[in-house]
Amino acid sequence: MFFKLFLLFAVIPVIELALLIQIGSIIGTFNTIAVVILTAITGAYMVKLEGIGVFYRMQRDMAQGIFPAEELINGVLILVAGALLLTPGFFTDILGFLMVVPGSREVIKKIVKRYIERHTDIRRF
Repeated sequence: MFFKLFLLFAVIPVIELALLIQIGSIIGTFNTIAVVILTAITGAYMVKLEGIGVFYRMQRDMAQGIFPAEELINGVLILVAGALLLTPGFFTDILGFLMVVPGSREVIKKIVKRYIERHTDIRRF
């Protein structure tokens, strides 16, 4: 667990910093800052739209008496995507956009579901 947290809080910022420096040297400082701000604004808008859609689908499922497990996972992925998209940097933006776009989110959702199934002890009676 410590190693995973180390990766999260030490390695990812180093990757972000390296990418920002590299891209900044190619397209310039102002353009790099503009791209980072633009991706944050675009990402926040996309997260809002997708989040509203997930919320309505959850309400629909609950009104029909269906537990909205799929939509709960979608909601968590969209929430994480929002946090990643608001974090300055290109690596986190790519991950965030992958989580907010429905097609790639389905692939990520399958991976998350497999992880949850492997790390939980669910007994059915």
